[in-house]
Amino acid sequence: MLTSLAFIFLVGLSAAALCRILHLPRIIGMLLTGVLLGPYVLNLLDPIILQASSDLRQMALIIILLKAGLSLNLSDLKKVGRPAVMMSCVPATCELLAFVLFAPTLLGINRIEAAVMGAVLAAVSPAVVVPRMVNLMEQRWGTEKGIPQMIMAGASCDDIYVIVLFSTFVGMAQGGSAHWQDFAQIPISIVLGVLLGAVVGWGLSLFFETAYARRQYVRNSMKVIIVLGLSFLLVAVENWLKGIVPLSGLIAVVAMACTLKLKSTPSVSRRLSEKFGKLWLAAEVILFVLVGAAVDIRYTLQAGLAAVAMIALALVFRSLGVFLCMFGTRLSGKERLFCMIAYLPKATVQAAIGSVPLSLGLPCGQIVLTVAVVAILITAPLGALGMDATYRILLTHAPAQDTE
Repeated sequence: MLTSLAFIFLVGLSAAALCRILHLPRIIGMLLTGVLLGPYVLNLLDPIILQASSDLRQMALIIILLKAGLSLNLSDLKKVGRPAVMMSCVPATCELLAFVLFAPTLLGINRIEAAVMGAVLAAVSPAVVVPRMVNLMEQRWGTEKGIPQMIMAGASCDDIYVIVLFSTFVGMAQGGSAHWQDFAQIPISIVLGVLLGAVVGWGLSLFFETAYARRQYVRNSMKVIIVLGLSFLLVAVENWLKGIVPLSGLIAVVAMACTLKLKSTPSVSRRLSEKFGKLWLAAEVILFVLVGAAVDIRYTLQAGLAAVAMIALALVFRSLGVFLCMFGTRLSGKERLFCMIAYLPKATVQAAIGSVPLSLGLPCGQIVLTVAVVAILITAPLGALGMDATYRILLTHAPAQDTE
């Protein structure tokens, strides 16, 4: 097992570094490392790690959501307004619709399975998008019209929206059919998750403040452990209440992180975000390598052309969704095109939840994972290279602020 972990970290990080030199997303190298080390190629990973990969991936997903909640600036949504709010759900909804309409024909799955696949594929990748938007803001490209801010805020919320839909559709797929009650439970699940997470986050911030007031300082590393433990507990609560009360544990995790940021001092939330960012460095390698290891390369080659066709069709629908979000804005045609390019890449969420249907034993599990990995391999470099190559052409450079 230790040998397998050594391979995962050393080979995964080496491949990631090589991809960075080639100006490709690091996750591409990690995924290919998993495929190479996995049971379908070299078979160098311990079966114990592969058996525990589902739990490890869920832990990585929780870390992602905590980092997103602690980094999400709600004021950005207010500043940019309606387009940012629409960007958080409209493009993903359009892409999901494309899967529901066309995946049954192209990939031979039923409508509910198509909805599960669409929910996996519909999220944009903050891991690819956010660093580039931060870079654009620092260099003042597109900042006069708030384009990087809009894309970054929308992408952060987009993932949360998609994960909630994914949980709902997976429940339907396990039941074998869809009923109107299932859709009615979506808003209930979201509201209860937000309420539970907000209460826990408020209590946690109160605990930290009380400890500080009494000079019983809680170290940042200890705060991370407490927050992480409560997050695992919130996800467990969803399983405890399953069949009794619909509640989204993942939404509760995000709500807890957002409330903690809102109620804590900026320095505390910033340090927590930095700590989870460092924790993500290790979780990222494990997540993407294990996702690659779960891919049956033979099955991927068989489904290749149909999968690529479905992904391309879905991206067209996604781009139309982005275009709809731009109605009524002051953005030019070039700026709208850049927004479409920025919303192409997929990676983090697809890796985190792409193999869940397979681990749950759903008939569509293998094809969902296959399409998710193919989508990452196509759209992550396409979006990353597209943004890097076009921002100087499509965006306007804002003049430097006069500080005198």
